[in-house]
Amino acid sequence: MREYGILIALVVIMAFFQVATDGILMKPINLTNLVLQNSYIIIMALGMLLVIVSGHIDLSVGSVLGFVGALAAVMIVQWDMNFVVASIICLCVGGIIGAAQGYWIAYWKIPSFIVTLAGMLVFKGLTLWLLAGQSVGPFPANFQLLSSGFLPDVIDVRGFHLVSFVIGAGVAALILGMALKHRFQSRAGGHDDEPFGFFLAKTILISVAILYLTWLLATFRGYPNVLIVMAVLIAIYSFVTSRTTIGRRIYAIGGNEKAAKLSGINTERLTFLTFANMGMLAALAGLVFAARLNTATPKAGLAFELDVIAAVFIGGASMAGGVGTIVGAVIGAFIMGVMNNGMSILGIGIDYQQVIKGLVLLLAVIFDVVNRSKAT
Repeated sequence: MREYGILIALVVIMAFFQVATDGILMKPINLTNLVLQNSYIIIMALGMLLVIVSGHIDLSVGSVLGFVGALAAVMIVQWDMNFVVASIICLCVGGIIGAAQGYWIAYWKIPSFIVTLAGMLVFKGLTLWLLAGQSVGPFPANFQLLSSGFLPDVIDVRGFHLVSFVIGAGVAALILGMALKHRFQSRAGGHDDEPFGFFLAKTILISVAILYLTWLLATFRGYPNVLIVMAVLIAIYSFVTSRTTIGRRIYAIGGNEKAAKLSGINTERLTFLTFANMGMLAALAGLVFAARLNTATPKAGLAFELDVIAAVFIGGASMAGGVGTIVGAVIGAFIMGVMNNGMSILGIGIDYQQVIKGLVLLLAVIFDVVNRSKAT
């Protein structure tokens, strides 16, 4: 249930809103908007998962997002700096911010809640100061392509984005091939604990879902640029967390930091790097958000940290650390996004939306607590 329950929940929620909205949810233009609206949340959720898995929390990501967006606006719009150079500087600034917070958390053992709460207040104030309380924009068209652009189609097929469909078909085939390879390796090692029928049905359904969603997007304008960025990041972070020594050590720190340190893991350095990585991803999300709005505003990033943290917990991460997956965090972010989108289409007020999202988060945490109590 922990492994597949969240995916089943996403399917059920999407099916409910598809029926409730009379098919609007799955229309190509709405699916595209769903990706664009949640791209920055998903990007930050990747870093937040590592932070939470290591047993910490970061409350400053929304403010860092807003500050970096404001910094990009000042450099690009007011100083007329090249947007590529400005974007690289912004990513470096985000990494430095995360590293500065990680230093106090990792080496001085100050609780991450306190350090990042202070960071949230500091960067909210710096954003107001940097923008002088006003919005700054618009951005150059090339910079806007980061969030509002689409993958170019080199093959002209009227009304259908063939390149996007070919990429989607290749991804579906790759997932199918990797799943079969992993299955055969597990069987050879005597670790095959999943019925073949269930494995086959699950893998085929995921591949078919990718093909179907790709076909829908291809009938509109194809893959948004930011979706490609998200897919690359998801692949990289999934590999790091599941296939590398660093990933396993981060999970070990969250499971039992003292035991991890006694086993020879440099827990301080890993914690430091985890927060530096979070700062860099928050900066990237800030660039994406600013490009989507085509302006930097003093209120950018307000309460985004709550959506990011909620997405990670809904995706199956444990409050105690040591548990969680990249795919789970992404699915959790999409659950939040689908709920926001579906409730907005249905005309549900923002007040009720907040209540419903809060209850969903509470249920996810209760599920985690019950699961851990049964395990012990």
